Order: sequence, then structure tokens, then C-alpha cells
Amino acid sequence: MPLRRKERHRTERIGWLRAAVLGANDGIVSTASLVLGVAAAHGTRSNVLVAGVAGLVAGAMAMAAGEYVSVHSQADTEQAELERERAELKADDKGEHEELTAIYVARGLDHSLAKQVADQLMARDAIGAHARDELGIIETLRARPIQAAFASALSFAVGAAMPLLTTAFVPEASLIILVPATSLAFLGLLGALAAGVGGAGVAVGALRVTFWGALAMGLTAGVGALFGTVV
Repeated sequence: MPLRRKERHRTERIGWLRAAVLGANDGIVSTASLVLGVAAAHGTRSNVLVAGVAGLVAGAMAMAAGEYVSVHSQADTEQAELERERAELKADDKGEHEELTAIYVARGLDHSLAKQVADQLMARDAIGAHARDELGIIETLRARPIQAAFASALSFAVGAAMPLLTTAFVPEASLIILVPATSLAFLGLLGALAAGVGGAGVAVGALRVTFWGALAMGLTAGVGALFGTVV
């Protein structure tokens, strides 16, 4: 029983965990890369900070807008499916009983027990039973656009603040070294935390995000150095 409860809670965390990890990861990688690009192009600390803050605001808003549109589309689809199911229940209640019974039979119950389960669940909450067992719509995993948008924007801002704080307080001559070093450390911790919460391998999660973060920062720094030299 404890194992089942733990697994269920992990499943329920997937939605907000995905948004939070995606936002924070993007915040760190994009802002650190932007900071490195400007620094590599011989920008002053103030230039670097202005670019970084602008990137934080723009990125947070972009994350919020993208997440809201995406999740709202999912919510619209779920609502449309529920409305259609309500109409079917109203038009053919007996057929919907048989449909739910067939679902339980397919899951391993004998027909008599499956019919009893379907009858009892539909007597209590017909649309809820069909939403869960026919459509796969579970209340704890329902699409929530505003919550998803807020979580993505906030997590992006928190992630972006990390390389910005490093930029603000370390010696200007050390920005090229300390910003990527601290950012990769933050990414590693984030990847390990996300993997641990989700029940996956901590080391693999940490290595995955640090590799792609290092690649993004390296490419952006290279572009900044190239154009800085040319200009």
C-alpha cells in the first residue's frame, strides 16, 4: 500500500514538475548564454546586466504565454470531450452503462462484477466515471492554464536570477569563467532534484541538463566572441 500511494503522488506531480523544471532550466540556460554572449563581445558589466534583465523579463513572459496557450488548448479539448460525453449519457444511458462495463471487463473483471461496478459508479457520478475511465481525464491532472503559466514564468525568473546574481557580484574579469561554472552547477542541482522527485536516476538527470546547458553556453559565447572581434 505505501508503494502505491508513493507512485500515485509522483504521477500527480508530473504536471507542475514539468512546468517548473522546464521554466527554471530555460531561465538558467538562456540567461547564462545571453550573459556570456554579451561578455564575450567585450560588453561592460552594465551592458551584460541590462541584457540579462531584459532576457529574464522577455523569457518569463514568453514562457507564461506559451504555457498558457498550450495548456488552455488542452483544457478546451478536455471540456469538449466532457460535453460530448454528457450528451451521450443523456441520449443513451443504457449504452453508456454497457460501454463502461466493457472497459472494466477489458481490465480484467468478470462481466457480472464489471456491470455492478459500472452501475454503482454511474449512480454516484456518471460523468466522473466516464471522464476517468473512458476519457482518461483525472481531476488532479486536469489542465489548469493560469496555474501552468504562472508556474512557468516564476520558475523561469528564478532560474534566470541565478546567473544574473553571479554577474552582479563576481569580478568583471571573471565573468567568462564564473558565470558558466556556477550556472552549470545550478543546472546539475536542478537536474538531480527533478530526477529524484520523479523517481529517475539522479546522476543521469544531472548530466543530461548540464551537457545541453554547456553546449548552449559554449555556442553563444562563441558567437559573441566572433561578432565582438569583427565589430
